[in-house]
Amino acid sequence: MNLYLIRHSTAVAVGTAGYADDSQRPLTEEGSRRMLSIARGLRALGTEFDLILSSPYLRTRQTAAILAEVFVMKDGPVNSVNLRPMGESAQLISEINQKYKVDKLALVGHEPLLSALISLLVAGNDGLFVSMKAGGVCCLALDTLRPGRCASLDWLMTPVQLARLGEQAE
Repeated sequence: MNLYLIRHSTAVAVGTAGYADDSQRPLTEEGSRRMLSIARGLRALGTEFDLILSSPYLRTRQTAAILAEVFVMKDGPVNSVNLRPMGESAQLISEINQKYKVDKLALVGHEPLLSALISLLVAGNDGLFVSMKAGGVCCLALDTLRPGRCASLDWLMTPVQLARLGEQAE
């Protein structure tokens, strides 16, 4: 299985008037444009998804929708409460194993959950520090998804790297 962990693109800043509820903060216009380039960069790399799971927060749903559009997916993204910012890796893993039988899965979420999940799956604990910038993507390869060391890190790319690839592919 290839597991793609994707942090949402740049969102309206915390504390912005009109967005007291963190879950309702949208992507900025620049964040949407950048995510379009990032998605095109992923496509230029030959990346494919069987399914996109997204946090129910607005900024992640918008990020996932851009990915689904660029990859011309017949089924839209599916929301998972286990991808919220303070979600539990073990619950997310359990949900995936119980509900989804796919080979290429994209998880669109937040920090610190994504870094914690990478650390758990690659190192087997929370000791691996990974920095996921807004719009960054990590690809893990694994045979069996389970809590603990089960994955290898294939690549980790910044949003700038992916956006450049996307702009070159246009």
